[in-house]
Amino acid sequence: MIVTGAHLSRRTVLRGAGAAVALPLLDSMIPALVPTVRTAAAPVMRFGAFYVAMGVQMPQWTPASEGSAFDLPPILSPLSAHKDQLLVLTGLDDEEAQNRPGDSGGIHSRSQSTWLTGVRAKRTDGPDFRVGTSVDQLIAKTIGGDTQLSSLELTLEAGDVVGSCDYSYTCAYTSTLAWRTPTTPLPTELNPRAVFETLFGDADSTDTKARLARIRDNASLLDSVGADLARMDKKLGARDRTKVAEYLDSLRAVERRIQKAEEQSTRELPVVEQPAGVPASYEEHAKLMFDLLLLAYQTDLTRVSTFMLSRELSGRSYPEIGITEGNHPLSHHQNDPEKTSKQAKLNTFHMKLYSYFLDRMRATPDGDGSLLDHTVMLYGSGMSDSNLHWPGNLPTLIVGGKKLGIPTSRHVKFPAATPLANLHLALMEKFGVRMEKFGDSSGKLTVLA
Repeated sequence: MIVTGAHLSRRTVLRGAGAAVALPLLDSMIPALVPTVRTAAAPVMRFGAFYVAMGVQMPQWTPASEGSAFDLPPILSPLSAHKDQLLVLTGLDDEEAQNRPGDSGGIHSRSQSTWLTGVRAKRTDGPDFRVGTSVDQLIAKTIGGDTQLSSLELTLEAGDVVGSCDYSYTCAYTSTLAWRTPTTPLPTELNPRAVFETLFGDADSTDTKARLARIRDNASLLDSVGADLARMDKKLGARDRTKVAEYLDSLRAVERRIQKAEEQSTRELPVVEQPAGVPASYEEHAKLMFDLLLLAYQTDLTRVSTFMLSRELSGRSYPEIGITEGNHPLSHHQNDPEKTSKQAKLNTFHMKLYSYFLDRMRATPDGDGSLLDHTVMLYGSGMSDSNLHWPGNLPTLIVGGKKLGIPTSRHVKFPAATPLANLHLALMEKFGVRMEKFGDSSGKLTVLA
């Protein structure tokens, strides 16, 4: 690759009134060892955790065979294009979420809060809640220090953060996945506009009036950075100019979709509690939030994220795919074939939306591969059989990380009672976090080696 003589900082941003637009990795940001040849960029490692509440239909989730010669079952079939980046894990248990003698409930709160912490949630509906520091936050302490946001917490469903939600368990346990400390849950963001402003609003600017005026006028933040872009454009090679143009087109498209949702928020919508600016369609909301997460990864604004596609105890229905029952009532299916069929349909719908995100990640260049190649993602639920409230044999996927040495395209079945926390130890070690014990771990799995 021939150097034009220009070199941009990896932290270059385009600034305008109330806007600070970070750029993706460009050739011009890669330092040269000699005057005419550039080196390849060192890969940036990223982590993401994606949660679906109240289990899945395991018979339609679990591959029939182990090893690399396996076929994707119906629920996982939307991931067929990404089978080479897929590691299906079965047999992992979350013993800390189980009901114990004297428990009269609380399994939903424990399933969600223990999923990334490995620690049994303290039973309380007051402010003295306690669980454990979550995997994502331990990873963020190691790789999040060089980014604007150490981590990003997204959700598609609002949840109460105070009061009792589940048999004297505080709502804090079902409102987030991320725990900075055992007593500090991190708030999740539902509104795409709020996420957009967090990523691209200029925190260093005092000109808030300009930013608010732009939002009111439905003007693009890219208009406000036009002069800065024109100056920088002169320094770039042809390939970098193309990359920047494609990235800014994607950014503008996301911004317009947010504006469209805000315009439609004044219309009469189905009875779904959501703030203004959240798309009425669950699918559009999910895709918009996935696109925002992709932009955050692409611009290295964060390297760690959690994403709740649904939350425990949710009563949300999905009329767009013909499911009028609430998610929680449907999960108590009592093995009724009609209800289990609907639950499988919902599980597959979530997987189709996740596949959309993987498609985008795979199509986005990053260093010597794609964003998907350099990102390790955990997808799963805190229970398997929702009718029995069973936090055993959990549905678990590891996706991506091909350039990071993850041996994918396999189905691995673990012996009964293997703690999920054993996987967490292996995940954290991949990111340089070395611990002898995490939650109820009994050892470290070698499945990611």
